[in-house]
Amino acid sequence: MTAIMAYNCISRWSGALGVCAIIAIIRPAHAEPRTVVELFTSQGCSSCPPADQIVGELAKDPSIIALSMPIDYWDYLGWKDTLADSRFSARQKAYSHVRGDRNLYTPQMIVNGSAQVIGSDRAAIESAIKNTSKVEGVMSVPVKMTLSGKLLNVSVEASKVPTAGRGEVWICSVSKAVPISIGRGENRGQQLTYYNVVRNLVKVGDWNGGSGSWTIPLENISRDGVDAAVVYVQDGSRDKPGAMLGAAMTALR
Repeated sequence: MTAIMAYNCISRWSGALGVCAIIAIIRPAHAEPRTVVELFTSQGCSSCPPADQIVGELAKDPSIIALSMPIDYWDYLGWKDTLADSRFSARQKAYSHVRGDRNLYTPQMIVNGSAQVIGSDRAAIESAIKNTSKVEGVMSVPVKMTLSGKLLNVSVEASKVPTAGRGEVWICSVSKAVPISIGRGENRGQQLTYYNVVRNLVKVGDWNGGSGSWTIPLENISRDGVDAAVVYVQDGSRDKPGAMLGAAMTALR
Protein backbone atom coordinates (compact mmCIF):
# COMPACT_ATOMS: atom_id res chain seq x y z
CA MET A 1 0.00 0.00 0.00
CA THR A 2 1.37 3.42 -0.90
CA ALA A 3 1.12 6.30 1.52
CA ILE A 4 0.03 9.64 0.04
CA MET A 5 2.10 12.82 0.33
CA ALA A 6 0.73 14.92 3.17
CA TYR A 7 1.74 17.29 5.93
CA ASN A 8 0.88 16.53 9.53
CA CYS A 9 1.93 17.86 12.92
CA ILE A 10 2.93 15.81 15.93
CA SER A 11 3.22 17.31 19.38
CA ARG A 12 5.34 16.41 22.39
CA TRP A 13 4.13 17.47 25.80
CA SER A 14 7.14 19.76 25.99
CA GLY A 15 6.56 21.30 22.57
CA ALA A 16 5.59 20.72 18.94
CA LEU A 17 7.38 18.88 16.20
CA GLY A 18 6.58 19.23 12.50
CA VAL A 19 6.89 16.24 10.20
CA CYS A 20 5.69 15.36 6.72
CA ALA A 21 4.49 12.13 5.19
CA ILE A 22 6.52 10.43 2.47
CA ILE A 23 5.81 7.92 -0.24
CA ALA A 24 6.68 4.48 1.15
CA ILE A 25 5.83 0.83 0.89
CA ILE A 26 3.91 -0.18 4.01
CA ARG A 27 4.06 -3.71 5.38
CA PRO A 28 2.52 -4.83 8.69
CA ALA A 29 4.95 -5.48 11.53
CA HIS A 30 3.03 -8.66 12.48
CA ALA A 31 -0.49 -9.94 13.10
CA GLU A 32 -2.81 -7.29 14.49
CA PRO A 33 -3.00 -7.45 18.30
CA ARG A 34 -6.32 -7.77 20.08
CA THR A 35 -5.28 -6.33 23.43
CA VAL A 36 -3.20 -3.54 24.97
CA VAL A 37 -2.33 -3.87 28.65
CA GLU A 38 -0.60 -1.15 30.68
CA LEU A 39 1.03 -2.01 34.00
CA PHE A 40 1.56 0.83 36.46
CA THR A 41 4.43 -0.40 38.60
CA SER A 42 7.23 0.80 40.88
CA GLN A 43 10.67 -0.43 41.86
CA GLY A 44 9.78 0.54 45.44
CA CYS A 45 6.68 -1.68 45.60
CA SER A 46 7.18 -5.14 47.13
CA SER A 47 3.95 -6.40 45.50
CA CYS A 48 5.06 -5.44 41.99
CA PRO A 49 7.70 -8.03 40.96
CA PRO A 50 5.13 -10.79 40.24
CA ALA A 51 3.18 -8.36 38.05
CA ASP A 52 6.38 -7.26 36.29
CA GLN A 53 7.06 -10.92 35.50
CA ILE A 54 3.56 -11.35 34.08
CA VAL A 55 4.18 -8.46 31.69
CA GLY A 56 7.26 -10.33 30.46
CA GLU A 57 5.13 -13.41 29.85
CA LEU A 58 2.34 -11.47 28.12
CA ALA A 59 4.89 -9.74 25.91
CA LYS A 60 5.67 -13.09 24.28
CA ASP A 61 2.10 -13.33 22.95
CA PRO A 62 1.86 -11.58 19.53
CA SER A 63 -1.83 -10.87 20.12
CA ILE A 64 -1.03 -8.75 23.18
CA ILE A 65 0.88 -5.48 23.48
CA ALA A 66 2.06 -5.37 27.09
CA LEU A 67 3.55 -2.14 28.42
CA SER A 68 5.20 -1.18 31.72
CA MET A 69 4.65 2.38 32.90
CA PRO A 70 6.66 2.98 36.09
CA ILE A 71 5.15 5.67 38.34
CA ASP A 72 6.97 8.09 40.63
CA TYR A 73 4.64 8.64 43.61
CA TRP A 74 6.33 5.98 45.76
CA ASP A 75 9.79 7.53 45.34
CA TYR A 76 9.64 9.05 48.82
CA LEU A 77 9.59 5.61 50.47
CA GLY A 78 13.36 5.18 50.28
CA TRP A 79 14.13 4.27 46.69
CA LYS A 80 13.70 6.51 43.66
CA ASP A 81 12.46 4.48 40.71
CA THR A 82 15.10 4.80 38.00
CA LEU A 83 12.56 4.30 35.19
CA ALA A 84 9.66 6.33 36.58
CA ASP A 85 8.04 9.16 34.66
CA SER A 86 5.54 11.64 36.09
CA ARG A 87 3.56 11.36 32.86
CA PHE A 88 2.75 7.75 33.71
CA SER A 89 1.49 8.78 37.16
CA ALA A 90 -0.68 11.40 35.45
CA ARG A 91 -1.98 8.81 32.98
CA GLN A 92 -2.95 6.44 35.78
CA LYS A 93 -4.78 9.28 37.55
CA ALA A 94 -6.56 10.21 34.32
CA TYR A 95 -7.89 6.65 34.00
CA SER A 96 -9.11 6.89 37.60
CA HIS A 97 -10.92 10.16 36.94
CA VAL A 98 -12.64 8.69 33.88
CA ARG A 99 -13.80 5.69 35.95
CA GLY A 100 -14.96 8.01 38.72
CA ASP A 101 -13.05 6.24 41.49
CA ARG A 102 -9.86 6.71 43.51
CA ASN A 103 -8.32 3.35 42.73
CA LEU A 104 -4.67 4.30 42.37
CA TYR A 105 -2.23 1.59 43.41
CA THR A 106 0.62 -0.57 42.25
CA PRO A 107 0.65 -3.00 40.61
CA GLN A 108 -2.40 -1.84 38.66
CA MET A 109 -3.07 -3.01 35.12
CA ILE A 110 -5.37 -1.29 32.64
CA VAL A 111 -6.70 -3.61 29.95
CA ASN A 112 -7.70 -2.13 26.59
CA GLY A 113 -8.06 1.28 28.21
CA SER A 114 -11.24 0.32 30.03
CA ALA A 115 -10.83 -2.37 32.73
CA GLN A 116 -8.57 -2.14 35.78
CA VAL A 117 -7.26 -5.19 37.64
CA ILE A 118 -4.51 -6.11 40.08
CA GLY A 119 -1.45 -6.59 37.91
CA SER A 120 -0.35 -9.78 39.64
CA ASP A 121 -3.74 -11.50 39.27
CA ARG A 122 -3.33 -13.57 36.10
CA ALA A 123 -6.90 -14.90 36.16
CA ALA A 124 -8.34 -11.38 36.46
CA ILE A 125 -6.12 -10.17 33.63
CA GLU A 126 -7.25 -12.98 31.34
CA SER A 127 -10.89 -12.33 32.24
CA ALA A 128 -10.51 -8.61 31.53
CA ILE A 129 -8.87 -9.35 28.17
CA LYS A 130 -11.76 -11.63 27.25
CA ASN A 131 -14.47 -9.23 28.41
CA THR A 132 -13.06 -6.03 26.93
CA SER A 133 -12.43 -7.74 23.60
CA LYS A 134 -16.20 -8.18 23.27
CA VAL A 135 -16.95 -4.46 23.61
CA GLU A 136 -17.89 -2.78 20.33
CA GLY A 137 -15.08 -0.69 18.93
CA VAL A 138 -12.31 -2.01 21.17
CA MET A 139 -9.22 -2.85 19.07
CA SER A 140 -11.36 -2.69 15.93
CA VAL A 141 -9.27 -0.19 13.96
CA PRO A 142 -6.41 -1.64 11.87
CA VAL A 143 -3.10 0.10 12.63
CA LYS A 144 0.20 -0.51 10.85
CA MET A 145 3.70 0.74 11.58
CA THR A 146 6.95 0.15 9.71
CA LEU A 147 10.52 1.31 10.04
CA SER A 148 12.08 2.77 6.90
CA GLY A 149 15.63 3.97 7.50
CA LYS A 150 15.38 6.65 10.17
CA LEU A 151 11.63 7.11 9.77
CA LEU A 152 8.62 5.41 11.33
CA ASN A 153 5.62 5.15 9.03
CA VAL A 154 2.21 4.90 10.70
CA SER A 155 -1.11 4.25 8.98
CA VAL A 156 -4.55 4.02 10.55
CA GLU A 157 -7.54 2.72 8.62
CA ALA A 158 -11.02 4.19 8.77
CA SER A 159 -13.29 2.89 11.49
CA LYS A 160 -16.12 0.56 10.53
CA VAL A 161 -17.71 0.92 13.96
CA PRO A 162 -19.84 4.04 14.56
CA THR A 163 -18.89 4.17 18.26
CA ALA A 164 -15.16 4.33 17.43
CA GLY A 165 -15.23 7.63 15.63
CA ARG A 166 -12.57 9.86 17.23
CA GLY A 167 -9.50 9.71 19.39
CA GLU A 168 -5.76 10.34 19.49
CA VAL A 169 -2.75 8.60 17.97
CA TRP A 170 0.30 8.15 20.22
CA ILE A 171 3.73 6.57 19.83
CA CYS A 172 5.68 4.99 22.70
CA SER A 173 9.37 4.21 22.58
CA VAL A 174 10.00 0.94 24.42
CA SER A 175 12.89 -0.91 26.04
CA LYS A 176 12.06 -4.61 25.82
CA ALA A 177 14.01 -5.70 28.92
CA VAL A 178 15.69 -3.54 31.56
CA PRO A 179 17.55 -5.22 34.47
CA ILE A 180 17.70 -3.10 37.64
CA SER A 181 19.55 -3.66 40.92
CA ILE A 182 17.46 -2.28 43.78
CA GLY A 183 19.61 -0.68 46.46
CA ARG A 184 17.04 0.44 49.03
CA GLY A 185 13.36 0.28 49.88
CA GLU A 186 11.01 -2.69 49.97
CA ASN A 187 12.83 -4.54 47.18
CA ARG A 188 16.37 -3.77 48.35
CA GLY A 189 18.97 -6.32 47.35
CA GLN A 190 16.90 -7.69 44.44
CA GLN A 191 17.89 -7.82 40.78
CA LEU A 192 14.66 -7.25 38.85
CA THR A 193 13.88 -7.12 35.14
CA TYR A 194 11.24 -4.81 33.73
CA TYR A 195 9.70 -5.65 30.36
CA ASN A 196 8.45 -3.40 27.55
CA VAL A 197 9.20 -0.29 29.56
CA VAL A 198 7.83 2.89 28.00
CA ARG A 199 10.67 5.43 27.82
CA ASN A 200 8.93 8.24 25.93
CA LEU A 201 5.46 9.24 24.73
CA VAL A 202 4.79 11.41 21.67
CA LYS A 203 1.40 12.42 20.38
CA VAL A 204 1.23 11.83 16.64
CA GLY A 205 -2.09 13.54 16.04
CA ASP A 206 -5.86 13.47 16.36
CA TRP A 207 -7.98 10.81 14.65
CA ASN A 208 -11.53 11.53 13.51
CA GLY A 209 -12.55 8.06 12.36
CA GLY A 210 -11.14 8.27 8.83
CA SER A 211 -7.94 6.83 7.41
CA GLY A 212 -4.71 8.65 8.07
CA SER A 213 -0.95 8.31 7.79
CA TRP A 214 2.01 9.95 9.50
CA THR A 215 5.78 9.77 9.32
CA ILE A 216 7.82 10.32 12.48
CA PRO A 217 11.59 10.82 12.53
CA LEU A 218 13.11 8.09 14.68
CA GLU A 219 15.17 10.68 16.55
CA ASN A 220 11.96 12.09 18.02
CA ILE A 221 11.41 9.00 20.17
CA SER A 222 14.80 7.32 20.34
CA ARG A 223 17.00 7.24 23.44
CA ASP A 224 19.54 4.87 25.00
CA GLY A 225 18.16 1.37 25.42
CA VAL A 226 15.10 1.84 23.20
CA ASP A 227 14.67 -1.10 20.85
CA ALA A 228 10.97 -1.09 19.92
CA ALA A 229 8.06 1.25 19.27
CA VAL A 230 4.33 0.98 19.90
CA VAL A 231 1.66 3.09 18.26
CA TYR A 232 -1.90 3.12 19.55
CA VAL A 233 -5.19 4.82 18.72
CA GLN A 234 -7.22 5.58 21.82
CA ASP A 235 -10.70 6.96 22.28
CA GLY A 236 -10.90 10.25 24.17
CA SER A 237 -7.86 12.35 24.99
CA ARG A 238 -4.72 12.42 27.12
CA ASP A 239 -6.69 13.84 30.05
CA LYS A 240 -9.73 11.62 29.49
CA PRO A 241 -8.41 8.33 28.05
CA GLY A 242 -10.96 5.83 26.82
CA ALA A 243 -11.00 2.46 25.10
CA MET A 244 -8.09 1.30 22.97
CA LEU A 245 -9.23 1.29 19.35
CA GLY A 246 -6.15 -0.18 17.67
CA ALA A 247 -2.39 -0.64 18.09
CA ALA A 248 0.79 -2.01 16.54
CA MET A 249 4.32 -2.72 17.68
CA THR A 250 7.57 -3.02 15.73
CA ALA A 251 11.20 -3.68 16.58
CA LEU A 252 13.71 -0.88 15.99
CA ARG A 253 16.79 -3.12 16.14
